Amino acid sequence: MTVAVRQQLRQQAFPNVSFGPFRFFEAMPWLVLAASMRVIAFNNAWIAIPATVFASIAVLHAFLVVTQRSIELAQGQTNLGTLEFAEQSRLTRAILWRIGLLMIGATSILLIAGYMSLAPHMMTGLDGMAFDQFSIIGKFWSPVVAAMTLLMIVGAERNRGRVDFWEAALEFARRSLWLAPAVIALGIIYLGLGLGQGLIRNALWQFYQTSSAHSLIKNLIFFVFIFSFAMLRLWVTLLVLTWALKQSYVRGG
Repeated sequence: MTVAVRQQLRQQAFPNVSFGPFRFFEAMPWLVLAASMRVIAFNNAWIAIPATVFASIAVLHAFLVVTQRSIELAQGQTNLGTLEFAEQSRLTRAILWRIGLLMIGATSILLIAGYMSLAPHMMTGLDGMAFDQFSIIGKFWSPVVAAMTLLMIVGAERNRGRVDFWEAALEFARRSLWLAPAVIALGIIYLGLGLGQGLIRNALWQFYQTSSAHSLIKNLIFFVFIFSFAMLRLWVTLLVLTWALKQSYVRGG
């Protein structure tokens, strides 16, 4: 759909339909897909790589949806909602391979430096924006990946869809007075979320071992548990980063 056609459609009078609180769940289908692909990758080594790629694309799609809503909640303006699915897919793929190279680069640096046990956690930075990380360094690395992803999305919108990693990196450096504390704050929040998720996970394990409830009920409870935390983590990530980015513009830092 061309820009001219979009502008014409926006000028037409349409009723203002609001989905209210359901807007918070718009990313859920993508998180369901991402979780399914993660399970497939874990259980089948033959298709682990393509399943992981599809899971990453799904996480980025969920990130894109929540980015739009978080910018709107921060009283900002964005045209992300006007993108068609094909345009969203091109944007997520363009971001994915750049973030992939970032994670590979960080992994290589740690390997060269001799931190063999820490290096693999750098490859889960994208996944950790929605799902729990099991390492402290990973919990602080995922917010960095999220910040870079957000800046690339904002930059692509400003540059007519062109994604530029180095421009996003320079933007991060320019706005580090606000973005760096936001990344640290998110790492601490991830630590708290991980602790809470671990406690609930152990409680659910005990429940599964002792309860006589139907397996369908148990699976439903586990489903709600996984995706509630995934949605919470993704929303908290975008709200904190969007707020910090807005403050950097407002206060010039």
